[in-house]
Amino acid sequence: MASTIIDSRIFGDMFSDARMRDVWSDENRTAKYLDIERALAKVQGELGFIPKEAADEIVRNCNLSQIDWVKLKAKTEQIGYPIIAVVNQINANCRDKLGEYCHWGATTQDITDTAAVLQMREGLALVEEDLNEIGDALASLARKYRDTPVIGRSNLQQATPITFGYKMASILAGIDRHRERLQQLKPRVLMGEFGGASGTLSSLEKGAMETQAGLMKELGLAQPLISWHTVRDTVAEVGSFLGLVGGSLGKIAMDVKLMMQTEVAEVFEPFAPGRGSSSTMPQKRNPISCLYIHANISVARQHAAALMDAMVADHERSTGPWEIEWVSLPEIFCLMSGALKQTKFILKGLEVDATRMRANIDITNGLVMSEAVMMGLGPYIGREYAHDLVYDLCRQALAENRPLIEILVVHPEISKHVSRAQLDAMCDPANNLGQAGVMVDRVLAARR
Repeated sequence: MASTIIDSRIFGDMFSDARMRDVWSDENRTAKYLDIERALAKVQGELGFIPKEAADEIVRNCNLSQIDWVKLKAKTEQIGYPIIAVVNQINANCRDKLGEYCHWGATTQDITDTAAVLQMREGLALVEEDLNEIGDALASLARKYRDTPVIGRSNLQQATPITFGYKMASILAGIDRHRERLQQLKPRVLMGEFGGASGTLSSLEKGAMETQAGLMKELGLAQPLISWHTVRDTVAEVGSFLGLVGGSLGKIAMDVKLMMQTEVAEVFEPFAPGRGSSSTMPQKRNPISCLYIHANISVARQHAAALMDAMVADHERSTGPWEIEWVSLPEIFCLMSGALKQTKFILKGLEVDATRMRANIDITNGLVMSEAVMMGLGPYIGREYAHDLVYDLCRQALAENRPLIEILVVHPEISKHVSRAQLDAMCDPANNLGQAGVMVDRVLAARR
């Protein structure tokens, strides 16, 4: 019976993605053990370091369908690690004791770490696919709403107008940086391990480095310059990368949640009958995907920290920190897969109310254009004096509940310098979007 959110029959597909769960499943992990043992035997047989007959027999018996899961579980609990249990079964299935050449020169951690790297490679491929889709969705929104005014907000207060396209493009730029980071980290982290007991490959009298090179080539992984049994920066880097991605997804969820508030109502998660409804308040349309994103990335950050704790390993083979990765690595990948899935859902079907965006700009009776007015008056009366004057007039507009423009046009120090038409232009949000459109275009043009 499933007991975690990730494996739950009810919640599993909300908090994670089935493809990522498959990557970190017992079946796939064990299949990776077999892939490595198969590749090792094949390479050593081709190099002549074990009998070719033995290599062929081992290769033939490295099949997941031959694994006895009851025996594997029992042996793993007895020993503490599953590799010997897997090798025992391969050996038992081989004829004429040819299976004794299985695992030749390797140690448990070589197989375990290399399997984890193979799983990370599959997991990162799914993350990359999701990031590409999220980037494309953001680019579509940025392009569509390039010139659509929306109020910018600072400290949760209305600031100055921006465009919704600019808002989406600023987030897109961060997503594209994650895509770049992913390409940069792959050569570092997709690196196998084959070092033997203390990492020096002392178990092999000859052909140690040739075996290592051939094994990594067969698996499509980078060959390490030196063993990394207790130097775990690459695993922690993957966790840190996923934590960074989670931060960006959380930013999206946070803004959508706030913009869905009844008093704001500028964007909404995609509609589906009954989605986000309340058991007692029929009128409600609660954010749902945003909530799961928030929960997932918060826990994922703790796993990223745990993977950094796992770096503090003792000597050449550690006593406990390594096992932290066994817990945290699958969960951070699975939780992030859920956050990525929910983010794709939001962005691909995001409902945008441009009319409400403009109405929200206007609710302050033009006060949000005070910066534009100040800068417009600066050349005539000085920027600092203009700031103090406009500040006082904003207070007056608030006290009298009058549009700022009506107070500006009758002020003698202002009217003698600028006309009503000039003030109208200063107070028009569409005229004061700065370089928003240019910046959107730059982000879109820079995409690869």
